[in-house]
This record gives sequence, C-alpha cells and structure tokens, in this order.
Amino acid sequence: MNRIQKFFTQIKGLLVHRFFQVLLFIILGLFAYGLMFSNVKPERVQVELFKPAEQTIRSTKTVEDTYKTEQEKEEISKQVADVYSLKKEYAKNKVDLISSIFDSAIEVNKETDPDEDHEEDEDKKETVKTDAQKVSILKEKLTDEVNKNIEESVFLALVQADEDELKIAKDSTITAVNNVMSSRIAASDVENAKKKVVEELGYMSISGDMKKASTSLARTAIIQNVFFDKDKTEEQRRKAVESVEPIRILQGQIIVEENQLVDRDVYRQLELAGFLNTESTIYPYIGLLLFIFLTFAAFYYYFYYSVSKKDNKYNQLLIFSLVFILSMATMKTVSILADLKNSNLEYIFPGAMAAMLIKILLNDRLAVAMIILLGSYGTIIFNGDTPGNLDFSMGLYIIFGGLVAIIILSRPNFKSKVLVAGLLLSLINMAFVFSLIFIMDSHYTRMEYLYYASAAIGSGVGSAVLTMGLLPFFEAGFGILSSIKLIELANPNHPLLRKILIEAPGTYHHSVMVANLAESACEAIGSNGLLARVGSYYHDIGKTKRPHFFIENQMSEVNPHDRLQPETSRDIIIAHAVDGGEMLRSHKFPKEIVDIAEQHHGTTLLKFFYHKAKKQDESTLEAAYRYPGPMAIMKEVAVIGIADSVEAAVRSMKHPTPEKIEELVSFIIQDRISDGQFDECDITMRELSIVKHSLCESLNGIFHSRIEYPEPDKLGQKVKE
Repeated sequence: MNRIQKFFTQIKGLLVHRFFQVLLFIILGLFAYGLMFSNVKPERVQVELFKPAEQTIRSTKTVEDTYKTEQEKEEISKQVADVYSLKKEYAKNKVDLISSIFDSAIEVNKETDPDEDHEEDEDKKETVKTDAQKVSILKEKLTDEVNKNIEESVFLALVQADEDELKIAKDSTITAVNNVMSSRIAASDVENAKKKVVEELGYMSISGDMKKASTSLARTAIIQNVFFDKDKTEEQRRKAVESVEPIRILQGQIIVEENQLVDRDVYRQLELAGFLNTESTIYPYIGLLLFIFLTFAAFYYYFYYSVSKKDNKYNQLLIFSLVFILSMATMKTVSILADLKNSNLEYIFPGAMAAMLIKILLNDRLAVAMIILLGSYGTIIFNGDTPGNLDFSMGLYIIFGGLVAIIILSRPNFKSKVLVAGLLLSLINMAFVFSLIFIMDSHYTRMEYLYYASAAIGSGVGSAVLTMGLLPFFEAGFGILSSIKLIELANPNHPLLRKILIEAPGTYHHSVMVANLAESACEAIGSNGLLARVGSYYHDIGKTKRPHFFIENQMSEVNPHDRLQPETSRDIIIAHAVDGGEMLRSHKFPKEIVDIAEQHHGTTLLKFFYHKAKKQDESTLEAAYRYPGPMAIMKEVAVIGIADSVEAAVRSMKHPTPEKIEELVSFIIQDRISDGQFDECDITMRELSIVKHSLCESLNGIFHSRIEYPEPDKLGQKVKE
C-alpha cells in the first residue's frame, strides 16, 4: 500500500467517529464560504458630486427609482387629452322646440282665419283682422324665454304664411337642425355650424320671408353640444398613470461608467442602490452562511443515513470532498481571471469534470447532486464581483453541462472513452451557450461568437482531459479499480496469465470462454463488462497449484481423483478458490478481482464428490462438501459464477442443441436461486432472465451445428471417382 493509500486510510479511520464527519463538513463549508466571501461583500465606492467616477459601478440589487417613476407618471398624465362628451339630447330638444314653434303657428292660423265649412258655429269663430293680434296670440302659446330669442320678423312671417307653407318650412328646418346638431359642435365651432344650417336651408322652395324666418329659427337652434367631461378625463388620466411600470435600477445595471461625470441624477441613483450608505450590513454574510449550511446539511444527511456500508461511505465522503475542493478552487481561479481580463472567460470552466469523476468513481446520484451544488455556487462566484448579483446563466451552463456528461457516460463502455465523451460534450456546450445568447437577444461580432464557441469547446475537452488525468490519483489513493487498470491486467503477457497458459492450458482456454460469456451477459444488464472479462481470466488462477486435478487439464484418460478419497478430492477442488484469492493478494491485485476468485463458487455443493462420499458413509454432511464462500456480492461475480458452470456443463455435452443449451442454462440459474447463492447480491430476476438469454445466444454461436464431413478413405474414393 503506497503512502497516498495509507494517508487516506488514516483519514477514513478518523471518519468512523461522527465528530470528525461533522468536522469535515464544517471545513468544506468554511472553504466554500472563504471562496465566496468577496462575491457577497457589500461594495463601498468613493464618488463625489460633479466629479468623474474612478470606476465603473454596477447596481448590486434591484431597486425602484421613485423619483423617475413619479416623473414618468406626471408626463403620462399630461399627455392624456381632455375628454369632451357629446350631449345627444340637445339635438332632440332643439328639434322638438322648432317643431313646437311651427305647430303653434299653424294652430294660430287655424283659430284666427274664417272657417267656411262650419257656418253653424259662428259663435266659436274668431276673425283676426290684424297680423299683430296673431303674433300676440302666437307668443302666448310660447314661453317667454323662447319669445325673447326669436326676432319679431320671424313671428310676423309665421302668422302670415299658410298652412302648407308652414309645413314645408317645418320639415326643412327640422331636417337641417337635426343634421347639424347630430355632429360634434364645440364652443369654437358654433358659428360654423350655424353657417352650415343656413347653407342647407338655402335650397328650400318657399317664399323669401318664410325662408328668412326658417333660417333665423334654425340659427337660434344651433348651440354647443360637446362639453368638457371632468370625471372621464380624470378616469383616463388615472388609468394612464396606473399603466406606468415602476422604473427600476436593475441588478447588474451600470449606473456610472469609469471617468463619467457624477451628476445629480447619477448621484441619486448611487444613493438609492446603497453605494453611498456608510452603515455596514451583515445580511449578505448571514445569507451566504445560511445557504452553505442548508446545502451541506443535506449532504451530511445523505452520507449519514443513506450509505449503508461503512467503508464505502467513508470512501464516498472523501472522494466527494476532494472533488468539491478541486472544482471550487478551479471555479474561483477562472472567475478571477475573467474579472482581470474583463471578458466572458468563465464559459471555459470545466464544470463537467466533477460530474465525470463522481460518476466514474462513485455513482449517478452523487454526480447529479455535485453538479447542482457547483451550479448554485457558480451563480455567486461568477457574479463579476458585483455583490448581491447572481449569474443564473452561468449556473445553468454548469448544471446543464454536468448532466449531459453524466448521461453520455451512462452509455455502455463510455467509461473507457472519456475523451470521446468530452468531445461530444463540447458540441453540446457550444449549442447551449448560443441558445443562452439568442434567448437574451445579445448582439456580438463574429469574433465574439468565435470566442464563445472556443470557450465552450475548451470546457468540454478540458473536463475530459482533467478527468483522465485525475482518475489515476483517485484510483491509487482509494484503491479504486479503473478501466485503465483492467486493460493492463487483461494483457496476455501478464505474468499470472502466462502462468495459467503454460501450467494449466485447459484452464486458460476455459477462462477465456467464461470471459466471453460473462462480458456479454454483464453488458446486457448494464454491469461492468470489462471487469467481468478480466475477472474471468483470473477466476481459476488457484488451479495452477494442482492443475492435473482438474479435468480440463487432464490430457490422458487417467483421472487422479479415481484413486483418492472423496474428502481429499473435495479439499483439492475447494482449495482452488482460496488459493486463487491468496495468489492474487500476494500480487497486489485489486479487491474486485480477488473477490471474483474467492466468490465465484459461492457456497455451492460439490455434488459429485458429495454423492460419492454419501455412498461410502450415509452420515456424511452436505455442509462439509460446500465451498466456504463467501457468496457473490457484486452482479459481475454472480454472472461469472453462472457462466463458469454453464461453460463447463455445455462443453461436456456430446451433441449440444439450442434447446438443450437453453434447458441447461435455465436449470443452472434456477438451481443457484433455489440454493440461495444470490441472497447477498442485488441482481434481479429480470436481470437473470437477460443473463440467460445472453448466455444462450453466445453458446449457440460457439457450439453451432457443423457440416458432417465424410471419413478420409471415403473422401479419397470420391476424389478418385
């Protein structure tokens, strides 16, 4: 065990105690707080009225500019025109008045003229001899106000005209007055309206005096019918004022540029934004502390209650902590460089690196949690040193890139293709950055678009390169088995593989066959196919101690077990699993490979030797002829155990057919289920069904039916013919 492993082993020993677990989270929280402290620290600026600003100042919060809002409301209120209402009833009233005047004139004429058709009623007849008397009677029928507004000549013309002429004049006058009064007539338009009614009556075909009388009456009837409506005007202005949106100084908005003169308006905005407030506030620090406490409390709860295996828990906790520290330090460095160069360099941040490392080293859930944590902290760190500002676009960019990386690495065999995943992530990052730019309707030059594209590509490739570079350190420090290490162990020139090939060639061939079967089956259920292949190569390494006691290495027909007692044969066969584990440990093999060698038989029964011993001694216990175990814990071990038994059984069949192979595979799997060999493993019945299907397909490809060639002498005879 190297120094790094010893160091982390000592730390894991301390993490057994809850005090050190809590202490670790406190250290992580303080580390995050220290990195983000400057991003929330309230900014104090030195500005003087009517002097140039020494720096560009952005608002740290969104506040309403009440002064400008009131100005805007006043301006909008002034722009609302006065509302004038049309009094439609005025037209009807004037028409009725004109009609009443003409009707009264007709009545007067009827009452005062002799009636030839009613000679018997001479007492009721009145003969008016003078027009003055008629005028007097007509005035009595009208009101004093009406009489006052009508000229004397009009009364005289009315009483002198006959009934037909009055009726014609009445209709023409009413029509003209109604037409003119139906339109809007303001105070300034009254005279024009009167001229208009005179023009309409100019075409009337009646005597001159009657026409003048009608014109005079019509002019008298034309009055103003549009008046200022105070209530409606105030209502319109109120609505206009309510529609005014409050004018705000937005978070991140530039209040004053560097070297710009600080006038009264700018000074007022700085005061509103709190830059001129000399009183210190602790709220940003409390907010940051509370935010960090909530996030790490959630992670502490997960690690303390959700991870069951202690050793795995402490491994996960340490790996998570180291990746978090590394990612946060990188994030802060990139943000500082972006601020110094005053550019959007933050898009080059390799945020997906953390997701890739956690995905490969631990699991998907922690990888998703890590990238959400980094994205939320990124909104603070990448705020451009504008306290109180949150860069949500950058937070989305980090979270989206990390989730995409997790999805890409979830595909089969992508763990060994991190660089390919990084290249694919680069393209997706670039598309996401452009989507943010287009959504915000930002306008950039071609060089700026090229810059953003380069940063996105650099983020994806950088994440992959850093992941590949850091993986060996984590694997060495925590004893984690990686794809790179597995590929090294799969090299046929490895000393132990050459030992199997030379000393137990039959076992070597059997191991290769099992490797092919197990790899396909594991990949079919989403497990680590490469681990299954390499583990299969070494699963029977223990047989190299006594290779000739295993049937695949017996070249002659003599079987040494025929001369041995069942107990001795049992000990030799069972020992290969124990011996294999010891040999692999002595060569410092990863724990997973050692487990495969020791667990691939689980606690299964040596049926042949048990029944042989049972015949000799009825008191023989079944437990004495079982492998010592332990039973399979990983899915890969369970699949290798099935493939090991299936390969040996099918190889012993004389004429294997697809039906026989399927029946045999089903029997072996069901036998292991009944024997409880999968009780310690989380493999499901559905996955076992997939394993069965995969094994049958592979075995049918290996043991397919072949062409039956004729015997050599018969073949020679056919050639001669």
